[in-house]
Amino acid sequence: MSSSTPSLPERARVVVIGGGVIGTSIAYHLAHLGVTDVLVLERDRLTSGTTWHAAGLMTCFGSTSETSTRLRLDSRELYAALEAETGVATGFKPVGLIEAAADTDRLEEYRRVAAFQRHLGLDVEEIGPGEMAELFPLARTDDLLAGFYVPGDGRVNPVDLTMSLARGARARGVRIVEGVRVESVLTRRRGLVDEVIGVRTDAGDVECDVVVNCAGMWARELAERNGVVVPNQAAEHYYLVTEPIAGMSPDAPVFEDPASFGYYREEGGGMMVGLFEPVAAAWRVDGIPPDFSFGEIPPDWDRMGPFVERAIARVPVVETVGIRTFFCGPESFTPDLAPAVGEAPGIHGYFVCAGLNSVGVLSAGGLGRVVAQWVATGRPDVDVTGFDVARFRSWQLHPRHRAERTAEILGTVYAAHVPGVELSSARGEFRSPVHDEMVAEGARLRDVSGWESADWYAGRGVTPVAAPGWGPQPWFVQWEAEHRAVREAVGLMDMSFMAKFAVRGPDAGAVLDRLSAGAVDRADGVITYTQWLNAGGGIEADLTVTRLAADDFLVVASDTSHGRVLGLLRRGVGAASVTVEDVTTDLGLLTVQGPSSRATLAALAPDVDWSSEAFPFRAARRLELAGIPVLAIRITYLGELGWELYVPAAETASVWDSVRKAGEQHGIRPAGLKALSSLRMEKGYRDFGHDIDNTDDVYGVGLGFAVALDKPGGFTGREATLAAKERGTPHRRLVQVLLQEPEPLMVHAEPVLRDGVVVGHVRSASYGWTLGGAVGLAFVGGHGPVTTQWLDDGTWEVDVAGTRHPARVSLRPMYDPTSTRVTT
Repeated sequence: MSSSTPSLPERARVVVIGGGVIGTSIAYHLAHLGVTDVLVLERDRLTSGTTWHAAGLMTCFGSTSETSTRLRLDSRELYAALEAETGVATGFKPVGLIEAAADTDRLEEYRRVAAFQRHLGLDVEEIGPGEMAELFPLARTDDLLAGFYVPGDGRVNPVDLTMSLARGARARGVRIVEGVRVESVLTRRRGLVDEVIGVRTDAGDVECDVVVNCAGMWARELAERNGVVVPNQAAEHYYLVTEPIAGMSPDAPVFEDPASFGYYREEGGGMMVGLFEPVAAAWRVDGIPPDFSFGEIPPDWDRMGPFVERAIARVPVVETVGIRTFFCGPESFTPDLAPAVGEAPGIHGYFVCAGLNSVGVLSAGGLGRVVAQWVATGRPDVDVTGFDVARFRSWQLHPRHRAERTAEILGTVYAAHVPGVELSSARGEFRSPVHDEMVAEGARLRDVSGWESADWYAGRGVTPVAAPGWGPQPWFVQWEAEHRAVREAVGLMDMSFMAKFAVRGPDAGAVLDRLSAGAVDRADGVITYTQWLNAGGGIEADLTVTRLAADDFLVVASDTSHGRVLGLLRRGVGAASVTVEDVTTDLGLLTVQGPSSRATLAALAPDVDWSSEAFPFRAARRLELAGIPVLAIRITYLGELGWELYVPAAETASVWDSVRKAGEQHGIRPAGLKALSSLRMEKGYRDFGHDIDNTDDVYGVGLGFAVALDKPGGFTGREATLAAKERGTPHRRLVQVLLQEPEPLMVHAEPVLRDGVVVGHVRSASYGWTLGGAVGLAFVGGHGPVTTQWLDDGTWEVDVAGTRHPARVSLRPMYDPTSTRVTT
């Protein structure tokens, strides 16, 4: 750090904290958007955290996320052109990438990835072992099944790239100051949230309206000082560099063999061998030293020896030359291997872009543009539901959680990503009130946002057994039986993990009605399915609001939307007289669904009139079941007659047992999350963050019916929503897709073709046991209005791992399109 005290301005509109590749990219893109009153503060020198030692891969292959793929494509394009603008070379060389498939699981995965990414514009082809050997002759390829070659990918120099971005930002008026440490972000209270007013540094305070925390592996500690949850954790990352090797061309492609834990590229005439070992090691869980700059970690040879041997076995020539460098340095990882990006839910103007999981360099160009757009306009222009910082919860900051999860999550980077893979570390933060009852029924438990919930049931007294894999699995028999029980009899499901908020006070109805596109404040005892929109009409949340009384409401959202919805609620309150209480763990949630659900519940509460006339669809009633007070709401997410039961947590197990016993004569069966997925998919019910996201408007995803454009006072996003309606039939729409053959399975991201041309892709999918094939929801269009006629006139197919299968598409649900089973 400089011995003299740097001079700081008294004020800047935006302060970017951190001068690595992420921070400089955001500053560069802000300047290009005309936001030039930007101050970048770097505690030491640019790149001194983790950017300086990054391996410099610029590869796009491997993701089935549209946002992630586009971020990488945008980055690659920027890095190729940046030198012409700034005069500073980035070191980008499009030498190509070969991704090796060493086993059938990876081959299936990569074929699916390749089909999807081709749809998004990535040039990728499958090649054989012989072609791989010609392109990268120093690798042994005789035992590989195939490779996936991306000629436009390559490598970049991370330090040069950062300097080029910094030069470009400075040229447009951004100020970058090195040697200044930000100690805290200054805020003031406004309603139920805070707002940024400045930063405190070791060189004095600076006023600002917006802060962007790009502090890398220090981001967690800085964010925690303001109650912002960024649970990234540093971990050891290794690579070695050999002495010069004959035949190691500087133009050789990057070679990745995940099954050998290794990536390989030319470096200084020798070869760099990088590692992503299957069991990693967290570093400095107690906190990163504040003066750690351009630092290395002493390598753990005993731990890494077997992994190094396996990686080197792929390139035998490495065993014959000297090792110039064996490097170990920190990289930071998040609990779900997705970055922490966006505005903190509790603080206006506090943005985060951290936890890049070793893909910071290859994502920085695209991420910089997205965050800059978000800061400048108030909302992003891409789907950010997968890495919105609001998804994290405070319990994920616990040292044990970070240590255990980081060791496991880093190991998944190069693992085969097949259906059914589960993380085993740091689970069970929350316990369902019917946990023991589910286990007794043979539940195969899975992690759901910190809860253990049943995926499917093996049966009472049977130990569930499952292994990850493509294609049908032995336990599909249980899944089908649960699905059919709900369709034909009655099912009992625990959904206590759902986010639940009690919103109370004299202004509660007005606040919720302003947030909600639907009319939620009309009558007591009514549940309303609605969306919360942003000013541009994009969907920010998809949830239900139940009016219990004029000053008492229950808001329920998906588990993954917990932080986002709580943040939107608190921001929406403003100065109104409203309280918001998180009652997620206070209330159990059981759902009783199926044609025999009415008879089952009537046996428990014979004094209640459960008929449609007395208890219509969307009605909410407080009543007693087996002597226990329950809020019963007639609603469904499975497409059948049914009720959700909200029960005090301590009494939920008793209600479960009572419902289970009452339903025995009607064929009741516990149902898990696999059945939930297949049942809701047959009915075309949406799931925020999977089928719909912040880039969608209600009409494009078929939710116009839930909007009350004429309600007094309007709602956030009304003008944009009205404009979307006036534009007429959307040119891109969400449709249901059903494969015509029963064997192939859809998972996610399969390209959808009309008359042989790709017109969209599947956003999420399951298996429709009633419909007789894999079923999903896909976003299609791009060739004019997407009308029923346009759909009917086309010949439709879905590309599953490179093979096309005939399909049907529909704007209406193929199962019970008139919802007769739900409402009668």
